[in-house]
Amino acid sequence: MFQNIGMPGLILILVIALIIFGPSKLPEIGRAFGSTLREFKNSTKELISPDEIEEKTQSK
Repeated sequence: MFQNIGMPGLILILVIALIIFGPSKLPEIGRAFGSTLREFKNSTKELISPDEIEEKTQSK
């Protein structure tokens, strides 16, 4: 979906975000997005790792 954006597209998105949210809100939004992404990755690792352990024990 985002493979063809390129540098000009990213700059345009950043400028629009600055206009909409203002410079004081952007760091707060970035932190919230980062913590949400980190939590999502940890949750998916927890879901995947028990399955992998189970597959390894069954194959032996």
